[in-house]
Amino acid sequence: MLKSSIFDPMLLRGHRLNNRLIVAPMTRRSATPEGVPTDEMAAYYHAFAKGGFSVIITEGTYTDTLFSQSDQNQPGLTDENQMEGWKKVVEQVHNEGSLIIAQLMHAGALSQYHESTIAPSSIKPIGKRSTEPGGLTGTFPIPKEITESDLQHIKTGYLNAAKLAIKAGFDGVEIHAANGYLFDQFLTGYTNLRTDRYGGSISNRLSFLAEVFNCVKGAVPSGFIVGIRMSESKVNDLSYRWPGGSQTAIETFNVVAKIKPDYLHIAAEGGNWARECLYPDGLSSTGLAKKLTGVPVIANGGLHDLNLAETLIESNQADFISIGKAALANPDWPFLVLHEKPVIPFFKELIKPSLTLSHTASELAKLKQYYE
Repeated sequence: MLKSSIFDPMLLRGHRLNNRLIVAPMTRRSATPEGVPTDEMAAYYHAFAKGGFSVIITEGTYTDTLFSQSDQNQPGLTDENQMEGWKKVVEQVHNEGSLIIAQLMHAGALSQYHESTIAPSSIKPIGKRSTEPGGLTGTFPIPKEITESDLQHIKTGYLNAAKLAIKAGFDGVEIHAANGYLFDQFLTGYTNLRTDRYGGSISNRLSFLAEVFNCVKGAVPSGFIVGIRMSESKVNDLSYRWPGGSQTAIETFNVVAKIKPDYLHIAAEGGNWARECLYPDGLSSTGLAKKLTGVPVIANGGLHDLNLAETLIESNQADFISIGKAALANPDWPFLVLHEKPVIPFFKELIKPSLTLSHTASELAKLKQYYE
């Protein structure tokens, strides 16, 4: 069997994990029109648990019925029927000994479902809506600027969703603050022009995320995991990076350190960690997050590349690895890799070794001094 640091046993908020491998949240649009998880979804998530992933993070799950939903057939956690549907999913995963975490999501201005949207500021999003069958098309509408009343409703939605997640048996929740959605809209300068306590400095722009996190954290049992996912790139702006590079990252993670999430999940929306998380000065967003926050960090983005995944673990730039497309192609990816069996590439061109990633891994091995 393969000897690799990605198969080291780990602890996460008191939960013992068999390895460091996590299924990344991936939009599937396979719930009922009412947002209730289906038997098909239970089988889908069960396959990852049976295949050896220690933790599974669900697809984005909406938290209220006014503005949070992103897509048609997206699952929710807003009522008892949705909770009961999720309960079947959770039972299937727990039967294999894996943890399952519900990703709680508010789309904000990037909803593909609502005709009218809300956002920190009334700024028209760049790009266009997706062309999913039955979904809305064309450019995004100009959102309504979020009011104090809206803020309270959003907060109540997250609190209610977390309570329903507990009833469904989830091991935790992940607050989705990545990929251009609501909390990322607060953080991003060009989508947040507010002059109140939620605009201006990075600390102010992260304050609503902190309020929601504290609201949820204060209402859940001590062993219940509450993590946060962040990113630089966005679904509608893949080239976006934080202005100031590593210096902006340092400012950002110093604020996140005060929030004290149970883990921090750094997403690479474009699927390439080296391109999206590595700065020109040799520092990385995952490494800085781990060093400055002191909480477990999940790295993401093309990390089915074993050399790169192992380098991030061994250079102390991440504690866990989340995998998306490779897991879709191989729900039993951990089993296959551990037993050195062939895996199915998500894209045919991935059959060829990636020289770029191999080169990046060798360069990253020199950076351990920054993160110890």
